[in-house]
Amino acid sequence: MSEPIVVARAVGVELGGVPVLRGVDLTVAPGEVVAVLGANGAGKTTLLRCLAGLQQASGSVDVLGRPAADEPDFWREVALVGDEPAWYPGLTVQEHLELMRTVHGPGRLEVRAAVELFELAGCADRAPVSLSTGQRQRLSLAMALLRPSRLLLLDEPERGLDAAFRERLAGLLASYAADGGAVVMVTHDPRFAEDARHVALEAAA
Repeated sequence: MSEPIVVARAVGVELGGVPVLRGVDLTVAPGEVVAVLGANGAGKTTLLRCLAGLQQASGSVDVLGRPAADEPDFWREVALVGDEPAWYPGLTVQEHLELMRTVHGPGRLEVRAAVELFELAGCADRAPVSLSTGQRQRLSLAMALLRPSRLLLLDEPERGLDAAFRERLAGLLASYAADGGAVVMVTHDPRFAEDARHVALEAAA
């Protein structure tokens, strides 16, 4: 039996003395897509940051057999799509994708395939800052799926995407999981996450 990719136990977070998460347990196995659902203020993004090693918490968070930590070794196997990245000035969409492949090595997609899959061909020679919100979101997702990883952490990946592309993205995430990876995503769209395992968070306060 495969070892879990994520094992979180009794995870708790207080911000400014206010509890945001309290006693959250989560185990994610290879091949799973997990959707974290809940009302605003339930701590969904905070939990994702804990899994990414970006938020201190009580309890324990192990990813790929070791504590989650914001370190180079961790990011070799974990990809995060959260807040919009700081785009490199002077680089086009195509060059951002090529840079990702150069830095991280070959992954599941070639650059040309990523451009086509994420509908970026018409803007490949433009700077990301000139794109629409949806185009920039597709670029962020393409960069994450282009590089090798075993865990995808996604904060509202459907943001800015039309219904047709949401369906395509759900299929891409299912394929990623079928290849042995794991996905944990925060989403407000139950239809987008209908094939995922749902984990509901309630406000800790």
